[in-house]
Amino acid sequence: MEDMMSSPSFWEKDQEEISRISKKLSLNKEKIEEWERINKEIEDLYLLAEMFMEEGDDSSLKEISKDLSNLEKKINEMEIQSLFKDPDDMRNAIVSINAGAGGTDAQDWVQMLLRMYLRWCEDKGFKTKIIDSLPGDEAGLKNVTFTVEGPYAYGKLKAEHGIHRLVRISPFDATRRRHTSFASVSVYPEIDTDIKIEINEKDLRIDTFRASGPGGQHVNTTSSAVRIVHIPTGIVVQCQNERSQHRNKEMALKILKAQLYELEKKKLEQKKKEIHESQKDISWGNQIRSYILNPYRLVKDHRTNVEIGDIERVMDGDLDPFINAYLKMKARPG
Repeated sequence: MEDMMSSPSFWEKDQEEISRISKKLSLNKEKIEEWERINKEIEDLYLLAEMFMEEGDDSSLKEISKDLSNLEKKINEMEIQSLFKDPDDMRNAIVSINAGAGGTDAQDWVQMLLRMYLRWCEDKGFKTKIIDSLPGDEAGLKNVTFTVEGPYAYGKLKAEHGIHRLVRISPFDATRRRHTSFASVSVYPEIDTDIKIEINEKDLRIDTFRASGPGGQHVNTTSSAVRIVHIPTGIVVQCQNERSQHRNKEMALKILKAQLYELEKKKLEQKKKEIHESQKDISWGNQIRSYILNPYRLVKDHRTNVEIGDIERVMDGDLDPFINAYLKMKARPG
């Protein structure tokens, strides 16, 4: 890539193509430098280990063991990154969570899932921003959409695309019965300027309305929220969490572009169908993962059969075992 970029003819290319190749070169350089740095650290640690073994310094050997364990985690992370083959994998992500069957419990489940994903993003150092949400009738959220900014955010979070099932004793049932509720998680790559999605203004119906809120003094008195309907496809997007109508419209158009882009990729690439197939009914029998709090405690991914009994750990954002197992499964031949 460096040889290609050193040619005078390279700079005659389209500016967007130059930007795309430059970004890819920078990313590849970072990967190589990180791998070389890890190799050097491992070599140095083994040299130190040999010296401390000769001296019988057990406390120092324990510290080296911890350092090697941390390096192993970095290597595992690099292994996962090597599985990302789709150009979209390195992009930021747009995540939408919608309540399904289960009434108030399902709306509460949406809020629980949002907290889980925000915790996971925080642990990864990813930036998040809630761009649209609709409060539940009694508790929780009917739906919420947020962006995730960070390296390979989409590549990792695409493993979460699907229907998530919760089984628990309902806190909203006075008789303390066990309830099953569902929520769907949809994940899309955030489209940058290096991909063109043309939107004809004539194909849009744009409505403004007052942003919803918890009530009282928090309810907006101006029609700053924006809903956009893309007439040819029937796609509906909305944004209400920005302060101005202009910013809400801008963000809604960004989400629309992302969904139109994904729609086009579905038509052109059959391989994406398994990741972004049309969402099934958000109900029994279609879930990708079950979170069971009663009569026993277990989180099970039905695609990879990964099971974790420590449900608090999962709900606090420890999703890597599920995400990594899914990515490795999809990378296996056949």
